[in-house]
Order: sequence, then structure tokens, then C-alpha cells
Amino acid sequence: MKHLKFFATFFVATGSLFMVSCNSGKDKKADEKMPDSTTNKMEPSMAPSGPTSIMIVRHKVVNYAKWKAGYDAHDSARLANGLHNYVICRGTEDSNMVMVALKMDDAEKAKAFGSSKELQAKMKELGVTGKPVVDYVESVMNDTTSIQATIRVMIRSKVKDWDVWKKSFDSHIQKRIEAGLTDRVISHTVGDTHQVTLVFAVADMAKATAFMNSQDLKDRMKEAGVEGPPDVFYYKVTQRY
Repeated sequence: MKHLKFFATFFVATGSLFMVSCNSGKDKKADEKMPDSTTNKMEPSMAPSGPTSIMIVRHKVVNYAKWKAGYDAHDSARLANGLHNYVICRGTEDSNMVMVALKMDDAEKAKAFGSSKELQAKMKELGVTGKPVVDYVESVMNDTTSIQATIRVMIRSKVKDWDVWKKSFDSHIQKRIEAGLTDRVISHTVGDTHQVTLVFAVADMAKATAFMNSQDLKDRMKEAGVEGPPDVFYYKVTQRY
């Protein structure tokens, strides 16, 4: 884990498949309140509590029910390749946009399965349309504690330098809290710290959207070395394993 800067501002694409930013176990009622934005300062250097190696797959399906039945029936193939179910999510704007996060035993084995003709054929059979977006990430933080917010946002971006970006990201945590965002996953692509994937819990969609579109954030991202526009995906976790 080595290079970046401000997506820290509030994002930083994939932490998911996941992912990821997602709680483990079954849905629970919140037992923690959002930090007070004026008095509570969160520590930026939290240790991972969820899986570290995660495969994140995002794609659109024609019929979610049909896809889900086929996905469940294909579990043995995933297990044979060292992949374990973690979470399944659906887009907030388009519920047929599906994201799956899987715990990886071995990244190289997962990559081979992810690019296999067998998986491509199965996806086509289950009604997956378009080209899936697949990420293999290593998380430096994966918080699975129970919180009130149920909506998540995943941000994928490219950064010049991980260390520079991470320092900026950590220093901007209070601004994210004030925007109703809670850090859930901080990760980078396996073997490439220039590709960052972040996941946040969203307590207030209006605040989060305003923050995401703010000039202040754009300026900070540029200063932190974020290159190009980020890939942003809002979703809701529909199943945890």
C-alpha cells in the first residue's frame, strides 16, 4: 500500500466487490449513532475487521430473480476457485445493476476464474448484459461494525501516489462526517496502489451528493493527485453472508 492523496477527501474503485463497505453477517439494527460532526473526530488509522482480499464484480442483469437463482446454484464453482460469498448489492438508481463482493483465498486463482470462458458463459446464460467491471482489491481498512445507514457509495479512482493521497484522505475525515459519510472500506487494486477503491456508508443522500459535487472536493482531489473523473456507484446491500 503506497501511493495517493485526497480522494481521501471522501473517497477514495473496489472495497466491491464490496465491497464492501459492507457489514458482515445478517442485517442488524443500528447500535451506533453517527458521530457528532462538531465534536467527534474519528481516528483515520483503523485496522481491517473484515476480509482483506476481495473480488468485486459489477454488471447489469435483465432479470434479477433469474440471475440470483443461477448465482446461488453456481456457488460450488466459486468455492473451487477459492472464492467465498461476502455481499450482494443492487444499485439505488437501477436495481438491475448488481454488485457482488467475494472473499479471495488467492488473487491469481480468482483472476483466472474471473476471465474464464466458463464464467463468461454462465453470466450470459443468467442474463448479464454488457461488459462486467471486475476488481481485485486489497483493503487497508474494512470496517464491518453495525451502523444505522443502509445505503453505500463506492468510488473507484486513479491516483498518482498512494502515500500522498492517503495522507490527504486521512486528514479530511471530518468533512466526510459532516457530509453524512462513514468510511467503510479503503483499498487498492492487488499489486497496483495507483488504483483506489473506497466505500462509504451514506446517512444523508442530499448531503453526500452535494459534497460529491462540491468545488472544494474537486480542488482537493486534484491537489491530492487524483487523475481523471472517479467512477461512483450508489447501492444498497441486499444480502450478507
